Amino acid sequence: MNYEERLENVSVLGAAGKMGSGILLLTAVEMADLSLQRGNKDKTFVLNAIDVSKEGLAGLMRYLREQVRKVAEKKAVQLKKTYADRDDLIENEDIISQYIFDVMNIIRPSTRMEVAYGSTLIFEAVSENKDLKVKLLSGIDGNSPEKPWYFTNTSSVPIHIIDEEAGLDGRILGFHFYNPPAVQKLVELIVTNDTKTEVREFALDYAKKLRKVVVPSFDFAGFIGNGHFMRDALHAIQTAEDLTKEMPYVEAVYCVNKIAQDYLVRPMGIFQLIDYVGIDVVKFIMKVMNPYLEDEDLHSDLLDTLMEQGVKGGQYSSGAQKDGFLKYEKGKPVGIYDPEKKDYVPISDFSEVADQRLGEIPASAVSWRTMLRNKDKDTVLAAFFNDLKTSGALGAKLAVEYGRRSKEIGRKLVADKVAHNENDVNTVMLTGFFHAYGPINEFFD
Repeated sequence: MNYEERLENVSVLGAAGKMGSGILLLTAVEMADLSLQRGNKDKTFVLNAIDVSKEGLAGLMRYLREQVRKVAEKKAVQLKKTYADRDDLIENEDIISQYIFDVMNIIRPSTRMEVAYGSTLIFEAVSENKDLKVKLLSGIDGNSPEKPWYFTNTSSVPIHIIDEEAGLDGRILGFHFYNPPAVQKLVELIVTNDTKTEVREFALDYAKKLRKVVVPSFDFAGFIGNGHFMRDALHAIQTAEDLTKEMPYVEAVYCVNKIAQDYLVRPMGIFQLIDYVGIDVVKFIMKVMNPYLEDEDLHSDLLDTLMEQGVKGGQYSSGAQKDGFLKYEKGKPVGIYDPEKKDYVPISDFSEVADQRLGEIPASAVSWRTMLRNKDKDTVLAAFFNDLKTSGALGAKLAVEYGRRSKEIGRKLVADKVAHNENDVNTVMLTGFFHAYGPINEFFD
């Protein structure tokens, strides 16, 4: 079975979810483009969008139609060539409408798992629950005459565990898209000792067609991305808790969040990132990873407290940010949650005092956005970080400690054989987390 044949009948599990919807969009476009090739016009391509929520599937179809229109508008010139034999398609709007129809015509929304039995490729994007994944995949495999290949989007569960417990005989690999899949360029590719060579080769071909940056990870819980992020988050939480000995809790969270963004030159503060992913999701991923770790305990009492008080973060279906560690208005942080008061304290009430505690940031400070296309980035960052190391201000001291811890985490991922090399760790953080520089660097020696 060649590449095109493998993609004639595909299913996405958890299709209405945040990750599943993006995976479905990418796959629908790839399948539609294949179906429009001259030699494939007599073939039928089917993409099953499977989810337990009827309401979610209805929203998914609206989302897909909007997104496919954007895709079509971006490649209008290419589509004119694709539909060159159609005399009825002259105007751009007609061509775009036809392409939307062709893509949407492939998709079959369903709440029934049975529709996946005829698929040769299945993407799994359900919650980070190993038992649920095993139940779904083993159920399909036991009823499918196709013996399909499985691409799981898990960001934390070891692939060999799913393979063994679901009895998939090496027909599975980890294909971890980053959020949102339609925008993020990074994919972590995780194979086991039993993953069949042809499954891996197809995955690389598929990623290439989607123009993704592929980083391989060893099959270890959390892989590279969450392996770094979870420990990075715990460092931030512990730092904030230590700071409460000399300042109020809300000021401590504010300070650490600011250090991560402004001093370490990241796209957002660490507590904003935790909120973006979801406090509940971060806590759950730590719980998933913990049984596989021998020398550490990924756990935070603070996360437990926030969950008990109903503070979860995450995002609404519209993409708007839910309140978590921070309160948001129009996407911007305006308050910080105080677990003792069980309420948010406006940042404006204390930011001036907190900034004074941190001290002056060096004049050589740069913003994350200005570093994105700066050809002399390394030199500029080195100068700034050197100034931090010679500064006696609290903010500078905390930033250097944070940078060194981030580097230590990255190197441990290589030493523990989670990442193949240091460059892979840096690529994941640069591409998947949009950092301005990799954690393993010379800046924080």
